[in-house]
Amino acid sequence: MNDSHSDRAEISPPVLDQASLDQLSAAARSHVEELDTELHRLWGLGRNIILAWTPAGKGVRVLVIPHYILGEMAARTAIDSETEDSLQFVDEVIAGHTLADDEGFDTIAKYFGYEPRLIELSFVPGVDLSNDLMESVVRRYSISYIRNGAVALFDIVGFSLFSPLEQVTQLNSLAYSVNASFSKMLARNLDIQFARSTTGDGFYIWNRDRSVESNVNLYHLMHLVLADNAIARSKGKANTTPRLRAAFHIGPHYEFFQSEGLSPTVYSYIVGDVTIELARMIDQALPGQILVGDFHVDMREGDTGEITHIGTSEFIERTRQSLSNLEGIVLSGENVESIQCYLTGERLDSGDFGVKRYLLRDKHGLTRKVYNAKVNIYRSGGGPIYLGFQTGDLDGFVFEDEEYT
Repeated sequence: MNDSHSDRAEISPPVLDQASLDQLSAAARSHVEELDTELHRLWGLGRNIILAWTPAGKGVRVLVIPHYILGEMAARTAIDSETEDSLQFVDEVIAGHTLADDEGFDTIAKYFGYEPRLIELSFVPGVDLSNDLMESVVRRYSISYIRNGAVALFDIVGFSLFSPLEQVTQLNSLAYSVNASFSKMLARNLDIQFARSTTGDGFYIWNRDRSVESNVNLYHLMHLVLADNAIARSKGKANTTPRLRAAFHIGPHYEFFQSEGLSPTVYSYIVGDVTIELARMIDQALPGQILVGDFHVDMREGDTGEITHIGTSEFIERTRQSLSNLEGIVLSGENVESIQCYLTGERLDSGDFGVKRYLLRDKHGLTRKVYNAKVNIYRSGGGPIYLGFQTGDLDGFVFEDEEYT
């Protein structure tokens, strides 16, 4: 794979939904529909995926492979360490954009042993229709691998105990809180490549832009969602507004588009290490608690493009430095004067404040380290909104060990 492909992989193109399609010119819409028709034919109702593509004059070359090939490679890796390099190569191929130059495309095709298909078009890719628009269409028929993606998980406490109508009401209330909070951030030009999928009793929310700034904005979005939910709970009737617990983590995952009827959806789904970790973290979280995973990952600086290695503590410090961006946001008719967010701990004998890191062991015997997070939001007229718990209020939080960081 060449360097240009890895650089472009840092930001995934937006999904081309109906609203975006309506904004295109008539000619561009026609080109998109033509390409989509050809890809749909090769997709074979979900039997195949489009692994890579490259422009070829008045057309494109695409590499089409059966979807189960990737699963078979993963299964072989689990029992044969010698195939680990193979899976790493696959992850590199699907990390981000599926667009490759001629040399990179030929390398991928040779590795998988599948003959490229030529799609003849009535327009010139990259000229009559931009590569980013082409990529947005192709991505619906592909799979993406994200090495270090930020994901937040909102879980409705006691969801299975409610009646079906109450469950629908609570999910709708949570969805509204997410949409309202995202709208408030957009109004402050705090943009993120926002995406979400349901877990059944909550939502995963993730960010397609992997820069430090965008990941910080996702963490801020989590604050606003929890705050909007807390205000709604204080005003709503019993069982209409959910009580939440939340978790935030950064790690690898795959993003894909499921079939809906005879076509792929315009909404993506994620699965991978980060979602597994979040699900197991949330299982052990108290109602109302906010947990943050223990991560040490490479992130891209949005302004310089420089890659920075950042751990959980450094990341939370970045969020603290940018909290002024949220000042003035209106919550329930009141302007936000200030916000505090931090990882909890206790004052040490030395006088310093020690942040606690907890070791959790799940029902499978697997362990992970997490932090307990706290958010305080102060408004000009209304009372403060306290989210999460202090260290002294964690009665019932089961952990195997703790340490100061």
